[in-house]
Amino acid sequence: MQHILDAILAGDTTSEDFANLELPESYKAVTVHKDEVGMFEGIDSKEKDPRKSLHVEDVALPELGPGEAYVAVMASAINYNTVWTSIFEPVSTFGFLERYGRLSELTKRHDLPYHVVGSDLSGVVLKTGAGVTKWKAGDRVVAHCLSVEMESADGHNDSMLDPEQRIWGFETNFGGLAEVALVKSNQLMPKPEHLTWEEAASPGLVNSTAYRQLVSKNGGQMKQGDNVLIWGASGGLGGFATQYALNGGATPVCVVSNEEKAAIARSMGAELIINRSEEAYKFWNDEGTAQDPKEWKRFGAKIRELTGGEDIDIVFEHPGRETFGASVYVTRKGGTITTCASTSGYMHEYDNRYLWMNLKRIISSHFANYRESWEANRLIAQGKIHPTLSRTYTLDQVGQAALDVHHNKHQGKVGVLALSPEEGLGVLNNELREKHLTKINAFRGI
Repeated sequence: MQHILDAILAGDTTSEDFANLELPESYKAVTVHKDEVGMFEGIDSKEKDPRKSLHVEDVALPELGPGEAYVAVMASAINYNTVWTSIFEPVSTFGFLERYGRLSELTKRHDLPYHVVGSDLSGVVLKTGAGVTKWKAGDRVVAHCLSVEMESADGHNDSMLDPEQRIWGFETNFGGLAEVALVKSNQLMPKPEHLTWEEAASPGLVNSTAYRQLVSKNGGQMKQGDNVLIWGASGGLGGFATQYALNGGATPVCVVSNEEKAAIARSMGAELIINRSEEAYKFWNDEGTAQDPKEWKRFGAKIRELTGGEDIDIVFEHPGRETFGASVYVTRKGGTITTCASTSGYMHEYDNRYLWMNLKRIISSHFANYRESWEANRLIAQGKIHPTLSRTYTLDQVGQAALDVHHNKHQGKVGVLALSPEEGLGVLNNELREKHLTKINAFRGI
């Protein structure tokens, strides 16, 4: 891989030169193993350790198919789906790979005894498959994680509705936590050139997810003046939701877990902050079997105190079970709860009287289609939305990075260097970078 890295770092390597580079037979990647799926049986979720299940090893370069591309990965990032994959919850991802493998002769490549994980990347195109015309070897790119086949009519109004919609690196193989990734060409987008490789890799999944969930016509359709409740406002998803609320003329009400995270929310421009640790909300009893409506009411009163007596127009929901009952309760009459992920549990419970009798809406949201991802990335490239990178690990440290995310010890997004030998490389537009450097570094505490 060294000759590929040398070509990228040289800065003057032509597209033809990149196209003529010899491709490796194998590459270093982060994997989970099929024969270890049962390794955490009987262990509580929080005690499951990704450092034991995530392996860094050489894997064979897969066949390049039509409409696909090899990308030399300079940097990637950790998402919750990598944590879920590593602890084999709520199901093993090998079931996804087996089903995908049955779809066609070409997709059989994905059904392997190992799974290369990761749903973010920044890097350089090495080679494209038959039929690819928009991208060429040498292009500096980032990738979104939507993988679709688009042979059904269902997906042509919104590709997220394609029956064969999958999340790359989670429900497909050959993901971005590796030195090389295999992607469909319609996952590629231009790299924002005022960002480093690790900064550019970090927004992909969460930025697009937040854009669809809050801004898009397929999500909350946020407008100027809306009060937006954002859970985990300094986290990977919440950090972007906060930025979109501020950028779009809405008022974010940011829920965080400590003063350090409150400071990050303020650094983005948010003024209305609820520190859960200080308020000590207890929405559930100790057994986790019943919720306390009095705590919902206390939470709602705090929101009104901050907003001058107004309720929430849109809730940006992703914790799930722990918070969902409260989210439904505090939303204004006719308001909207947008939901994805459910990091605290998938079995949501809420009092339907507060939904049905007050004409509230629950809108499900899952990642984003190509157009939404492109628009979200364009805002990053213009310096209107900024990465939320807090810390960067090496590929060999991915187990620890995933553990930190699993235990919520991180701020914003956690990056991972793949081929890039160090942080700080890859910037071409220094003028735009200097203009936004404070915002770019907001989650790093610089």
